[in-house]
Amino acid sequence: MIGIIVFAVIGLVLLFPVVMTRLAKRKTAQVEQARATIARHRARLAEEERAKNTIVPADHGLLLGKDLVVFGDPGPEEAAALDAAKAGDWRPIAAYIRAGATHDVRGRRLYGAASLAAEDDTWLRAWRAEDPQDPTAALVNANALVFLAWNIRSSARASEVSREQFDGFHRVLAQAEDACAEAAALAPEDPNPWSARIPVAMGLGYPNDRFRELWAELTARDPHNWGAHDRALQYWCQKWRGSHELMHGFIDGAIAAAPAGSLLTPLKLSAFWEQFVRDGRNTPASWQSPEVGAALDATLADLAAADPENIRVTFTRGWLAYALTKAGRHTEALAQYQALGPVIPPPFNGFNDPRQAFVDLRIDAVRGAVAAAS
Repeated sequence: MIGIIVFAVIGLVLLFPVVMTRLAKRKTAQVEQARATIARHRARLAEEERAKNTIVPADHGLLLGKDLVVFGDPGPEEAAALDAAKAGDWRPIAAYIRAGATHDVRGRRLYGAASLAAEDDTWLRAWRAEDPQDPTAALVNANALVFLAWNIRSSARASEVSREQFDGFHRVLAQAEDACAEAAALAPEDPNPWSARIPVAMGLGYPNDRFRELWAELTARDPHNWGAHDRALQYWCQKWRGSHELMHGFIDGAIAAAPAGSLLTPLKLSAFWEQFVRDGRNTPASWQSPEVGAALDATLADLAAADPENIRVTFTRGWLAYALTKAGRHTEALAQYQALGPVIPPPFNGFNDPRQAFVDLRIDAVRGAVAAAS
């Protein structure tokens, strides 16, 4: 009898882990099933909420979300020139850049070529070998090195960038600095080599006084160059080499000195964005302050005075659409969304999902405008 009891106890002891394992697996399966049910429920609620916010875009002079394109994609002429460069023919992209009517336009047209050369510069090396004194080729080379340096660093936070990445970043930036000096020597009147040095100054940590010397050289050549001011705003912001006060002081001075229609005013809205995001208060209340309201009014006036063909009009309308919506000025915001047509501009192209961010805020503007009208 004792033997039978011992045998039974031993059996129970041996079976206990098996039973507990099965129970644990069953419990895990139940938990996973519950989580899946909750996830489906949340997804359904989110879909229902989105459905409540759906508008008919055509009823408000807007395009469907699927018909929108993100700002920055090359147009047909630039795309064809870049394809030719990839195939080894640099002449179309050289002609495309040189055809820019102003320093600012030529500076904007450099970006696609420089980005391509940062990945594969075979065509650029052929261009420079054929004409070593070509200032356009030298400028593309300088900007390509800047792109390459920042590609090495990546867009990660400094704490997430490795020592090897930082070493490569600084090494290539030093090469870019020399390349900018070469480009400036080949085209003494061109502000673009000086503009290309701004991200070099950010990465190499130029002190403020040294940056002011760079800026003096640039503005002596083109005092209201839009692209350079956009880059310099980043240098002066708190996350790089400045502060909120220095950033706002810089852009306020630039706007005050610029003629009507320069379209430097939306950079003030960009400065507010930098400040609000940095301080963790990118909320409607922040955008409804009197200071932002004054900046919005100034930007609207600047836009009204600008040449409609100015390449910075889209950027201006994008910031107005965003900030006017956040500020609760929905009717004015809707006018900007309508004028943008198929384009999703900055700041929306900085979101993880630019299309959804644009459409969601556009819905807010439409609903607010409709409510105001009724």
